[in-house]
Amino acid sequence: MSAQLTLVLGGIASGKSAFAEGLVRQSGKPMIYLATAQPFDDEMTQKIARHRKARGPGWHTIEEPLALAQNLREIAPGQCVLLDCATLWLSNHLLAESDIEAETHALLAAFADCSSDLVVVSNEVGLAGVPENALARQFANAQGRLNKSIAARASRVILVTAGLPLTLKGPVA
Repeated sequence: MSAQLTLVLGGIASGKSAFAEGLVRQSGKPMIYLATAQPFDDEMTQKIARHRKARGPGWHTIEEPLALAQNLREIAPGQCVLLDCATLWLSNHLLAESDIEAETHALLAAFADCSSDLVVVSNEVGLAGVPENALARQFANAQGRLNKSIAARASRVILVTAGLPLTLKGPVA
């Protein structure tokens, strides 16, 4: 099992990624950034560039929109991995029409097998109303199940709202 699995939840632009990056920096271990975003348009390309610049040096970045389980198995022990984010990973698989249940099972198994600390960022989508269309409802339900599965396995779960962390499970960060 990983040395520690931490889940950092929050809404869009809540400060969850910056908070998670701080946790990884505080670990004092070699830092790996496992990025799931895909630059489909200029806005996302610019956002990725801003995030990369804000992180600064010292990070080894792996850009992988789908095959997180495989990448986690290849990470050497004793590092600290930031997976940002599980929400985009799930969206990527939904759009690719993957078997979400099988992919989620593989990802959770990779978390259990990883011998490095993991900090997983994910959006909390359950605070909004019920989506109007079937795809959005499918996504919201799958995201809720994914977040609950990760939280059940995590030793620490933190909700970030307006840049402020609230510890839901485990030691205060």
